Amino acid sequence: MFHAPHGYERAPLPQARETEPVRTTQKTAAPAVPAPVEKAAAKSTRRDAYFDNAKYLAMVLVAVAHAWEPVMEGSRATRALYMLVYTFHMPAFIVVSGYFSRSYTGRPDQLRRLLTGIALPYVVFEVVYSLFRRWAQHAPEQPISLLDPFYLTWFLVALFIWRLTTPLWRLIRWPLPVALALASLAALTPNIGADLNLQRVLQFLPFFVLGLCLKPEHFQLVRRREVRLLSLPLFAGAGVFAYWAAPRMDLGWFYRSSSAQDLGVPWWSGIVMTLGFFGCAVLLSAGFLAWVPRRRMWFTVLGAGTICGYLLHGLLIKAADYGHVFETNTWLSEPGGEIVVTLVAAAAVTLLCTPPVRRVMRCVTEPEMTWAFRRDVTELGPRR
Repeated sequence: MFHAPHGYERAPLPQARETEPVRTTQKTAAPAVPAPVEKAAAKSTRRDAYFDNAKYLAMVLVAVAHAWEPVMEGSRATRALYMLVYTFHMPAFIVVSGYFSRSYTGRPDQLRRLLTGIALPYVVFEVVYSLFRRWAQHAPEQPISLLDPFYLTWFLVALFIWRLTTPLWRLIRWPLPVALALASLAALTPNIGADLNLQRVLQFLPFFVLGLCLKPEHFQLVRRREVRLLSLPLFAGAGVFAYWAAPRMDLGWFYRSSSAQDLGVPWWSGIVMTLGFFGCAVLLSAGFLAWVPRRRMWFTVLGAGTICGYLLHGLLIKAADYGHVFETNTWLSEPGGEIVVTLVAAAAVTLLCTPPVRRVMRCVTEPEMTWAFRRDVTELGPRR
């Protein structure tokens, strides 16, 4: 569950239709803007604390779940908790990404942000992760391929593709059923290949499209007290089911990077599991979002730096893996060790989302790069 730069700003209000100007010989002074209107305009550009809180909390779940992977074998409870978190943490993040992509129309400024805020970080960190493995594991055979995302960089590729196709999803009449159909077809098509991790891109697509279809009132509904109370038995039941399914279910279903045939089950299972996982993920995501604080908290400011936490925490996980930290410290697989791993992962990703780290990383994650783009004629204004 990762933050895409420039992707979570409030969607702009619809522009008023321009009318034919009335010619007059008298000069009229510009009308003064009432104070309440000025305050409303300032408020509309302010970040929403609720969504920043949601992004940060989802990012903590992402980092913690990644840290559990090397230590959860042998612990049924940890594996069950891992499965529970993996069911909804990325879907919740993707839904929010889709919600804040509703205003994407392919304008020049939006395309520039797409290139500088998503494509550039992908290229940089794809190279960084590959070179890091070459150096840490003495693996000169590790390729540097922009077509085969390394580890967690797949999300940047997916977000790039999803956002580019946003105008199409906004155009068609039934976007969510179409997205679910594509995800189901992907789940039973083993020959998609690894290029751009399209299997995962298509299987997660319905959550992005769902976000595009949501409106502010839907999030108001989720935040009602009744929903919060209903989420308690929901998570309890999901936890019990996850504990039962932990030794029985293939984790490949949660990663959504394999087809049904790849997982050794009949092809029709791909359709059933796609629809079933979508329903479970939506319910658990709603339960998660229901408990996200609405007001500003001490961690609200960290929601703006989740892209840094997402991309950098993976390097820490890989460093521990390449350094055999989990193998040499077997006590980390014990209950006390798993608690330590959880706390360290949560603290690390929190530090990586802080404003100082964001400022240092801005040259990669939020660069201006005005030198690289032509100035669009529509931005030059009328000639005088």
